[in-house]
Order: sequence, then structure tokens, then C-alpha cells
Amino acid sequence: MTASPLSTHLKALIVADGPLTVARYMQEALLHPEHGYYTTREPFGVAGDFITAPEISQVFGELIGLWCAAVWQQTGSPSKIALVEFGPGRGTLMADALRAARIVPGFRDAIEVHLVEASPRLRALQRETLPDIEVSWHDTAETLPNHPSLILGNEFFDALPIRQLIHRDGVWRERCIAWDNESGALGWSEIPAPAELIRLVPSALAPVEGDIFEICEDGRTVAEQIARHIARCGGAGLFLDYGHGKSAFGDTFQALRSHQYADLLDNPGTADLTAHVDFNALLDSAASGGCICFGTVTQGQFLSALGIEARVETLVGKASPAQKATIRSGARRLIEPAEMGTLFKAVAIAAPGVDALPGFGPPRDRSLRETGVFSR
Repeated sequence: MTASPLSTHLKALIVADGPLTVARYMQEALLHPEHGYYTTREPFGVAGDFITAPEISQVFGELIGLWCAAVWQQTGSPSKIALVEFGPGRGTLMADALRAARIVPGFRDAIEVHLVEASPRLRALQRETLPDIEVSWHDTAETLPNHPSLILGNEFFDALPIRQLIHRDGVWRERCIAWDNESGALGWSEIPAPAELIRLVPSALAPVEGDIFEICEDGRTVAEQIARHIARCGGAGLFLDYGHGKSAFGDTFQALRSHQYADLLDNPGTADLTAHVDFNALLDSAASGGCICFGTVTQGQFLSALGIEARVETLVGKASPAQKATIRSGARRLIEPAEMGTLFKAVAIAAPGVDALPGFGPPRDRSLRETGVFSR
């Protein structure tokens, strides 16, 4: 395995404190102030390591903006509303959503833009994308303004640190990263699992030898924080990401470098690290925060319900032949099952009293918790 500047730091941590949880490894690899992936690299776009939906097609952000406008009207068209995005990347989604917002009378004037972004480098990119927009930045949900809010997150939860439990000899153990003195490289290790983590494994799941269960504690915490804010102040939240609607077994921890899967422990700090989102766990947390929950639906179903095909045809009517092909291929990539249409899901939450949201069916009954097995 290739060494990196971060490897020396990780080795020192392991020597001092023992094996690192997957969550600690992700946190260091992604956010270390000198050698972390998000603090040193431009991850987005063709020249980066991955492409998100807003970079694929402007239609994605425009439909999100119109969704927000519809919810604003549905909730009484408040004169002031915070439009908030968690993990806004380069700011492309927000720029497209704001452009679409101007179509609905009064909506753009009511909006205050808030971005939840911890990285100074990414904040600078967002400022470049939104040069004429008054923006307030936040490190966490705790400092959001106390008025109605529409909160967005696209591919936000997948980058939050996870912990992994593995079933060995009839008991749960925790997967960790250790330092192998013989090879001089990072390697996998297992330690006794904390009882507080084991309690988070749904009782309806029956593990067999080698099954892995992933727990995103930060994701659950943030989902509950967002829900408490919305329940208290009013509004709704919309979150799109890749993942599964049922809590399930499976190892989804992955590294991406130059649009290719990479070894998770090779050259840490130079690849994006993500895991599939457990939407069932997120919605349970949001329900605990006092919100009404909607979903899970596939991204293809959601965007189709919002009218992506009609929007594409409108754009195609004004485009050159080359542009028409690009517009149509981008839309197909967003909604087709073999592309992003099925793997990516959408969920939403709303303040009590909201019994419907565009693109979703009836509210989720929290008493009907879903579990399943998607990987063995």
C-alpha cells in the first residue's frame, strides 16, 4: 500500500491510542487540517474524483428549487424563510435552485440563504459560485436562524463517519484500522464492540457469521438536530443520497479516486471515503426530533414526479443539437435505474401538521420500522 503524509499521523494515533474506529479513520482522512481530503483537494467534477447530480444537469437543482417553492406556498408563504443546504459542495445546487425560485412570485424575496459548511476551502468555492448572493455560513445546525426553514442535503450524509460491527463467533465485534509493523502499512483489526453500538442493531435482523452492520452516529445526530429545528420553527427538509431504505447488513464503506474505486487504506487523504446511507435510521432519528417523515422513494421516482421530462423538453426546444444530446443524457443519468435512478433515494421531513409533500406518498408510519438484508 502507498504511504501518504497522513499515514505517519495515523500511525502515531494508533501507537498512542490503539486501533482507530472506521469513524475516526474517516474523520482524519477527510478533514485533517493539513492532509485531509476535503481540505487539500478539489473533489468535484470530471477533473476531480466524483460528479454529483447538480454537476450532471442543471435540471436537478431547478427541480429542487421548484420543490422548495411549492412547499413554501403549501406552508403559508411566510415572508421570511431560510433556504439551507448542508454540504453544498461548490454551490451549484443552490445556484440552480435560486434561479428557479424566481419563477414563483414572492418566493425569492422571502429567501435567506444559509450554507452549513465546515471547510474554509469549500466556502471559498461557494462564494465564487454565488458571487451576488448574500450568504450566511454555519458549522452546524445549531446556529441556524429561528424562523421557517427549507433544508436541503444532496450527497451529504454519505460522507459522515460510520462505525462497523462484524458478527464473529456469535458476538458482535467492531472493525477498526490498526498498524501492521511487519508490512509497515495500515490494516484491519477487530476489537470488542461497545454495548451502546450493539443496541443500535435492529432486533429484527438475524446475523450470520461475517455479517457487517454500519452505524452512522453523526448522521443520526444531525438528522435529529435538523428535525428539532424544523419542528420548532416550521418548514421542511429534503435529502437525496445513495443508500438503502431498510436497515440492513452489508459492507458499503468505499473509497473513490479519479472516478474509480480505490483501496480503502491506500494513501489515506487522497481519496473520497463514503458509505451508503441508512435512510431508515435517519428517518427514525428525525421522527424522534418531532418531524413528520416521508419516503423512501428512488431518485428516479422523485424527479419524475416533479416533472423532469417536461423540463428537459423545454430546455431541448431552445438548444443546439449538441446541447440537446447533453441535456437528455444528463437527465437519463439522473433517473434511469442502471445509472443513479434507483441507487439514489429521496426522503423528506416536515413540521407537525404537514401531511403531504411534493414527490412523496403519505407520511411514514414510524411504528412500521423496516429492516432487511441487502448484502451477505
